[in-house]
Amino acid sequence: MAYPPHLRELVERCETLRRRLAVGHSAETARRLEDATHTLCLLTGTRRLDTALCVARQQTAGAMRRKQPDQH
Repeated sequence: MAYPPHLRELVERCETLRRRLAVGHSAETARRLEDATHTLCLLTGTRRLDTALCVARQQTAGAMRRKQPDQH
């Protein structure tokens, strides 16, 4: 599994870049999103951005749960 803070940063970057592209197309933004998507897909073992985002969120949530002390 990838380093959770790195996954969170990539998820945030991809979401931000997607929002920017939805507002107005920019070749630079599209290239940056493609690069971030490629990295996120590699780290999550997926091929599509939506799937990679889902897997990354699950992995970071799982890492957060493992860090939480038992609440007995």
